[in-house]
Order: sequence, then C-alpha cells, then structure tokens
Amino acid sequence: MFRISDELALVQTTDFFPPLVDDPFAFGRIAAANALSDVYAMGGRPLTALNLVGFPDKVLPLDILVEILRGGADAVREAGAVIVGGHSVRDSEIKYGLAVTGWVHPQRILTNATARTGDRLVLTKPLGTGVLCSAAKSGKLPAEGLAEAIRSMSALNKAGCEAALKVGVNACTDITGFGLIGHAFEMAEASGVTIVLEASKVPLLERTMEFAQQGILTRIHKTTQSYLGSKLQVDNGVDPDLAAVLMDAQTSGGLLLSVPAERCEALIEELQAREATCAAVVGFVTAPDTARIRVLR
Repeated sequence: MFRISDELALVQTTDFFPPLVDDPFAFGRIAAANALSDVYAMGGRPLTALNLVGFPDKVLPLDILVEILRGGADAVREAGAVIVGGHSVRDSEIKYGLAVTGWVHPQRILTNATARTGDRLVLTKPLGTGVLCSAAKSGKLPAEGLAEAIRSMSALNKAGCEAALKVGVNACTDITGFGLIGHAFEMAEASGVTIVLEASKVPLLERTMEFAQQGILTRIHKTTQSYLGSKLQVDNGVDPDLAAVLMDAQTSGGLLLSVPAERCEALIEELQAREATCAAVVGFVTAPDTARIRVLR
C-alpha cells in the first residue's frame, strides 16, 4: 500500500501465467480476473492495468494474441478499470497477465492478518479448478466439460469485495496457487489464530471428486501437506481425496472472508444479492493451539 492522503492509498499487484484452457478469449479473461483478484482481496478498486505478454509469434498466428488481449480487456472493463499499456516479449510459450493499480481507503484496507477468534469463514467460489484443468490437459475431460470451471475462473471477485466492505469483515484472502488450506494457513499464521475448516461444507465444482479419486491433482497438494507438517491436522473421518482437493492449487479462486459471527448472515445475504459465485460458510476461527489448520469432517 502506498498512502497518498488520509483517505486515499494505492495498491499494486501483478500476476501472469501460461494458458489453462484452449479458448484464447477465455484464457485472457481468466488471467485478468486472477490478477485483479489481489486488489479485491485488499478491499481495493482497480484503476489501471498493464498487459504482460509472452507470445511465440513465429509459431502461432497473432489472431490468437488478439483474442487473449480481448478477453483480458473484457474483464478489466467489467472491473471499471482501464488498460493503459503494457509490454510484450517473444517467448517459446504463451504467457499473459496484468500489472494492476487500484485504490483503497487506508482505514478500510483488508488484510489476512486480522482474523479473530469466533469469526466465521465464508468462501465465495467453489474449489476444483486445478483438478478439472489437469483432467482436461490429460485428455480425460473434454473441452465442454470445463464450462463450469471457466465461468468460475472468469468471474471477478468484485461482488465479494464489495459485500465484505459493506458488512465489515475482519480479514480476507483470495484462494489461488496455495489452495484453500495453504491460504487459510497464511491467514491463521498472520493472525495468530487457528482456523477450522469443515470439509463437507466446502463447495466443489462438478466432477472434482471423481477426478481427484483418480489421482488427477496438481502437485501443490503434496507440497502444501509437506510444508505444513504438524501445523495441519486432518480429522480421521475426512476423505483423503477431499483433503487433497482442499490443498490443491486454484486459479482465480474466490475470497475467503473472516467475519464476526453476528455479521455472517448479513454477509451471506449481501453476497447473494450481488450474485457472487457462491456464499458458503466453510469453517470458523478459534484460539491458537498446536495446529494452525484443523480440517473436520
């Protein structure tokens, strides 16, 4: 955060990655939504964006790049921001994303370091994008089977941010490369609390468990489990495949909002009114103990 005045501060972020889907427009929109998400996770409003492009122009037609940029521009326009330029390089692999500048009120910035004991945890998008994209890449899921995942990844976290600011939440993080458990751990560690996730209440995209049971996951779930060690405790009644999904990487995932219990119902209603992708109570915050993350059945 760069503070300009008592009522205005700038927040900046950047993210880019190679394609997860074959449709170039959809890829552009997903990559842009993913980059914009960090601003929303801070309670900010996107202002400007710069395109970041790597493209093999000697191998692929520029029409593909045009569609990627069009998809990105579509998401930025929906966010109420503008693309003011960017930079491209010749690359052996397509890569696309944004560098985003947004604004936030310095007294209303959201962080992942202020969750409080007794809070409820609300998730605004289902999990499963890592599993389904991996299934598509392996040829086990046809392109049309990714439609639900693409809709979820393409959706902005604008509704979640606006609802959080209106109701008043204690903490926020977006769920991306470290998965739900990984990002929940960051919140727990930064806040000095323990987070309890109720596995059966976490919404999943259709067919996520089917492919997870076949071992089709990103490698992140193993990395997260190894990294957390004893700081993660999973109840014996939790399906190991479901636990793996909770640790698996997500692309352009939802917000995880830590809200005082007495405001939880109001937050759910506000998310629904703003047509957030979902509004699911997936856990709660307790006083710290030997584990930072507990997963219950």
